[in-house]
Amino acid sequence: MTTRRILLAVTGASGPQYAMALARALSGRQDYELHLILSEAARKVIALEADFAPDDLLALAHRAYSEKDIAAGPASGSWRHAGMIVCPCSMASLAAIAQGLGTNLIHRAADVALKEGKRLVLVTRETPLNLIHIKNMLAAKEAGASIVPASPGFYHKPKTIEDLVNHLAGRVLDQLDIEHTLFTRWGE
Repeated sequence: MTTRRILLAVTGASGPQYAMALARALSGRQDYELHLILSEAARKVIALEADFAPDDLLALAHRAYSEKDIAAGPASGSWRHAGMIVCPCSMASLAAIAQGLGTNLIHRAADVALKEGKRLVLVTRETPLNLIHIKNMLAAKEAGASIVPASPGFYHKPKTIEDLVNHLAGRVLDQLDIEHTLFTRWGE
């Protein structure tokens, strides 16, 4: 069995619970290695709104990188992976990715994913959206990214907040063709 690397970058937008659900779904699997970049802003948001600590998220990763480590493997096109997820993706990170700014490891790794034709999933988290946000989403989409707004669905009849979080996390994993059991699919 081949182990596939998945790169998960967590920025300072609201919604680190989505990142935790993704990390839990990927950790401990024999077929995937979870590589994690946790921004300083994400650490602050986790402290403010999550029921877990940054170290709890980091503990689920096969390997973690500092957003300041621009020489880390994910900054290079020769570092192989099966896809990158930015979740949650702040509007500042979206702007940097859409404009090709490599100001930190998250932005550089996303730029590399796009230039190498790798899958890049941006889980944007903001409402309402202004025209700049929409144009940045369009630019990122045109460059090859998948845009998955953190907009919960209700067709699966969620009973808890965890059900809503897991539904979105599952939809993100679907973008990378990663099998999961986070929700019941329509018609099943």
